[in-house]
Amino acid sequence: MFGWFKKKESAPDFSSVDSREKAEALVQKGVLKKLLLLPSEFGGEDVPPNVVYVPEFAVELKARTDHNVVLPLAQEGKVTRYNATPEYQGKSFIPSAINIVASEPGSFTYRVAIWGKPLSESNATA
Repeated sequence: MFGWFKKKESAPDFSSVDSREKAEALVQKGVLKKLLLLPSEFGGEDVPPNVVYVPEFAVELKARTDHNVVLPLAQEGKVTRYNATPEYQGKSFIPSAINIVASEPGSFTYRVAIWGKPLSESNATA
């Protein structure tokens, strides 16, 4: 009825997910999705060093960034290098953020904040 009666969504906390097995169990429950850091469209393969597990919103944010920003920059010759680096918090197997850098000759950076400190930092500046 009124917005102030709605329960506020709490930020995700993946600090207890400290193994691939726990992450894959959350994939089975629909909580997490598999994400390729270097997307298959850019030549990435489904191999352990290129795979992370993240919530759906992070998959969508990264895909939109890759397809709507990085790909056009690459097609225009403004960037030729791409790197997506996961950032972790504590012993969690789930990245707290993914830092995307496209460069040479230009430069584009974007941070997908997922949980923990990076998420609270991005909310503080919003």
